[in-house]
Amino acid sequence: MPIYEFKCLKCNDCFEILIMGRDETVETKCPNCGSEDFERILSAANHAVRGTSGPGSSAMSTSRSCSSGSCTTYDIPGPD
Repeated sequence: MPIYEFKCLKCNDCFEILIMGRDETVETKCPNCGSEDFERILSAANHAVRGTSGPGSSAMSTSRSCSSGSCTTYDIPGPD
C-alpha cells in the first residue's frame, strides 16, 4: 500500500494519498484548496525504534568522502 506525497502548486500545501489497491480510484485534488494542479514530491524516510535501549538501539550514520563528494551509510537496527 504505497503512500504518495504531493505538493499543491496553488497553495503550496503538502498532502498524502494512500493507494489501497491497483484498481482503486482515488480523488486527486488538494484537500486544502481543492486544486487539481499539484506535483509529486520525494517522501522522507522515517524509522522508529521502540522498547529497546542501550548500544545499537538507534540508527547510526557514517559519512566519508568518495568520488562524487561525500557518501553516508545508515545502519538501521531491526530484528536479528
